Order: sequence, then structure tokens, then C-alpha cells
Amino acid sequence: MQVLYFSRNYSTHDHRFLTALAKTEHKVFFMCLEHRDHPLEDRPLPSEIELVNWAGGNKAFTYANLPGYWVSLKKVIKGIEPDLIQAGPIQTSALLVALTGFQPLLSMSWGYDLLRDAEKDLFWRWATHYTLHHSAVMVGDCATIRQKAVSYGMDENAIVTFPWGIDLAHFKPVDRKLTANNNHQPEAGNTLLAEGSQEPHIETFTILSTRSWEEIYGVDVLARAFVMAAQQNEGLNLVMLGNGSQATILRKIFLDGGVLERVSFPGQVSYANLPRYYRSADLYVSASHSDGTSISLLEAMACELPVLVSDIPGNREWVKEGTQGWLFPDGNVYALAQGIIRAVRERDHLPQLGRASRIQVEQRADWSKNFPVLLRAYDQVLLKHARR
Repeated sequence: MQVLYFSRNYSTHDHRFLTALAKTEHKVFFMCLEHRDHPLEDRPLPSEIELVNWAGGNKAFTYANLPGYWVSLKKVIKGIEPDLIQAGPIQTSALLVALTGFQPLLSMSWGYDLLRDAEKDLFWRWATHYTLHHSAVMVGDCATIRQKAVSYGMDENAIVTFPWGIDLAHFKPVDRKLTANNNHQPEAGNTLLAEGSQEPHIETFTILSTRSWEEIYGVDVLARAFVMAAQQNEGLNLVMLGNGSQATILRKIFLDGGVLERVSFPGQVSYANLPRYYRSADLYVSASHSDGTSISLLEAMACELPVLVSDIPGNREWVKEGTQGWLFPDGNVYALAQGIIRAVRERDHLPQLGRASRIQVEQRADWSKNFPVLLRAYDQVLLKHARR
């Protein structure tokens, strides 16, 4: 079978899907809708996947370019003659395919397209309805996405839900026995004494944030909460991976709060190095205002890192209060600050939360077990198309 995989850009999630698809018997073509100056994935495209050159993929997508993209996509479809097209997000890549009239279309929601973008204005709501109506099947990663799709007219029986999951062999906790036998310090941010120091130092506690510095991810909420908590606890430190449009705002919050020197900004970290950051932290925090199944949350949990996350539907599917970590009211700076202080106060309880987190993802988020669900969705798409 020939599959055309059409995504917005080339992200870590795309790499995961394409790498798995490359190991199947299917011939897979990859199309990218737009170009990013700072790619989210530094690993090359699997050699078995054929990259499609077309009018898109060279710059940021705008709807003004839609007619040209439509013509180019029609030519690609005619040349490849795919048996099915897997496309997402809903209102961009999948919409383009729907507009060409190609069938069968498997639309893949990326979470934010249904949770946030669909409500932007009348055009985006129309695009959502239109694309889902012209999709044979839609794939989503959680119950929240399923409910949103149904609210936009998608047949519930044509929705396939499964957590995309993560590589549990890559994201795993530090081997405590090995580090103890080698007489090494654990990969944690809670060193009690500085090397060579004669005076006791404040016990440190490291918070990790991996979300992009964009408003939707509530990084400003985290910044303000950290300032409040850090002013009460001298041992608190914050590591903020990534970058984004909120950079100036974040630095000003930290500077005005007098805690800038206690925040580190490693930048965009490669996939290979990510586990080290999770294992070097004491607590993972996400203040995101909107999420389906957050992959970074699953990565943290897989590394036995306790979590403190916003109380939104996507997070509630993974985090039970007091079991894998804690939830705080979305957007509530004070509650988040109090949650951080509580985590520090209950740090002896954190290993138990971390182990519960690992068990949770082992049971539900193992990529090697979840990926075959996509292949079954392919079969469902083709069967539905054949019946038509």
C-alpha cells in the first residue's frame, strides 16, 4: 500500500510515526507543509521514507497561498496515486487534502487544532467541520480530543483514539543501583554540599519546564509562580528548555523578581539529551492552558519524575492527585507557587510518586504497543472506502 503522510512540519512526533511506518510493508511518502527556522527534530528522515518536493515546505504557511498549494497537491496526488493520505493538523494539512476531494483521508488531530484553533473564528470552525466531514477516519490521542471531534460533527465510530506514547527504553529513570555501586552522585539537582566546601549549603530543588515559550503553554504563569516560591525558598532552581515568543516577558519576570540567576536556559535540547534533563530534576511543571496527551508529560513520568501540572482534561487523563503528582487550577499563579512549595516540603514522598508515574506510562503509553493501533486505523479507512 502507498501512503502519503502529510504534516505541518517535521517534528519529533513525525519522526516517531515515520520511523515506525518505515518498518512496515507500506511505501510511505512524506510531505511537509511549512518550514521552521528552528526545527523541532534534528534526526534525519528515515531512509525508507521518500520526501516529496512540492510548492509547500519552504516557508511559513498562510491561507493566501492556499490556491497554489491546492494545485501543487493535486499534481502530487496524481503522480503518487496513494491508497490513503494521513494528514494533520485538521485546519491546514488535512484541510488541503479534503479540498482536493481525495479519498480516503485519515485526518490526524494534533490536539491544539481541536482544543484551540477550532475556536479562533468562523473560518476556522468551518475548516474544522469541513475537514472532519470529508475524513473517512480521524485519529486522536485522548478522550478529550474524541469529544471535541464529535462536537464538530465527526462520527464517533470513525474516531480512533490511542496515546501516541513514547520510547520507554529511551526515557527511563536513572539506574540507582548502578550509580550507588559506582559511588557516583545520582542525576538529581538536590546536592547538599558543594564540592570542596567547608560550610553547609542550602538544599537545592530543581524544577524542569520543557514547554515552548508561548502563551498557550502558560510559561508566564510558571515564571510568576517560581518567583513567588523562590522568594520563600532559597534552594529552588528552575531549568527552562526551549525558546519562543515569550522570551522577553519571561526574563523580565525573573529579573524583576530577583531570581534570574536561579533560572537556567539551555535552549533547544536534542532528543538524545532530553532524558538527562528529566533525570536531573526533582519536579516537572507544566502550566499549559490546553493539551491533549502531552508527550513531554509522558517523558517526565517515564523518567520517574513527579509532576505538577495544570488541571485541564488532557492532564487529568494521566495524573491523579497525590498519585503521580499534583494538579493546580489552570492559570492560578498562587496555587502553582503553593504546589511547588508543597513538593519541596514533601520531597521524601517524591520517589513514590515517580514510581507510580513510571507504572502509569508503562501500562498505557508504550509506543511499541500503541503504534499498531494506527495500522488498524489504516485497515478501517480502506474498508470504509471500499464499501463506499
